[in-house]
Amino acid sequence: MSPGPRQTRTCLITTGKATVADYQEQKAGLLETIRRAANGGVDLVQIREKALNARLLFDLTRSAVDALLGTNAKVLVNDRADIAMAAGAQGVHLPANSISPFAVRLFAPRGFIVGLSTHTLEEAVAARDEGASFITFGPIFASEGKPDPAGSPALREVCEALAGFPVYALGGLDASNVAEAVKAGASGVAAIRALNETRQRLDLLNNLAR
Repeated sequence: MSPGPRQTRTCLITTGKATVADYQEQKAGLLETIRRAANGGVDLVQIREKALNARLLFDLTRSAVDALLGTNAKVLVNDRADIAMAAGAQGVHLPANSISPFAVRLFAPRGFIVGLSTHTLEEAVAARDEGASFITFGPIFASEGKPDPAGSPALREVCEALAGFPVYALGGLDASNVAEAVKAGASGVAAIRALNETRQRLDLLNNLAR
């Protein structure tokens, strides 16, 4: 019997638009978006709201964990492993200039997910060797804020070098190019715009399911 199609994982990254001033207004919309995304099949939700203070980031993370109970989605917090653990989230996602995954593992509970952003092959290899659970690699395609993408050949090089290790493609992903990222070897895709906006999310997930 031939194996079934490989499942491509998905990571929704929140938009980062919430501020201390409009937190209560933004919170309800954020929770509704991630709830719908999780029910639609998104695997990971990365809380990436850099403008929030620690108290509000904790509150949002705790609320997100509660909102996703009963789904298969897991919650990660951008850069703040302390808040992630305090709020009961399942992991942290570290920027490239943050502490190493190994340092997080020294005090994190067993099974804690540690993602890491990478932009070069050397960073990707180091992230794997330092104990990351997965990496994001990119930007793969051009987007409004990232006009100089690495391209799918660079993604393929990383995926081949880290064969068997989870690599999430990041940057400019949408329904029109997600198949190219998967063909290059990505085991997952991470996105802000394409997974937060309902119509684009449905189109992207439908393309992955083909």
